[in-house]
Amino acid sequence: METPKIFESEYRFACIVWEHEPIPMRELIKLCASQLGWKRTTTYTVLKRLSERGILASNDSVVTSLISKETIQRQESREFIERTFEGSLPGFIAAFTNNKALSPEEAAEIKKMIEDYEKASNQK
Repeated sequence: METPKIFESEYRFACIVWEHEPIPMRELIKLCASQLGWKRTTTYTVLKRLSERGILASNDSVVTSLISKETIQRQESREFIERTFEGSLPGFIAAFTNNKALSPEEAAEIKKMIEDYEKASNQK
């Protein structure tokens, strides 16, 4: 199943749900008002759209996610790299690090991710 597309304002809304789920609708409306400046009707509208696309669900006035934040982030990252860097992860990393120095911890984390990927690939 393909992960549904999520837009910026929907993502910010979903982040509130992911952080607090399961979350009663009343509390979600208050959080959206304070964090996003939304009216109750906007919260209901966005929830309806995300529910129709299978990202969130509302049962008995309690909102939960059907797709994890990590799944959405992976999909959005892939689409961004495909669209902007013609699918080149090294091209993305080069552009990302061009004007920003990586800390030794960040460099070590990236190196470990590559090593873990290589180990997993060799086990197949």
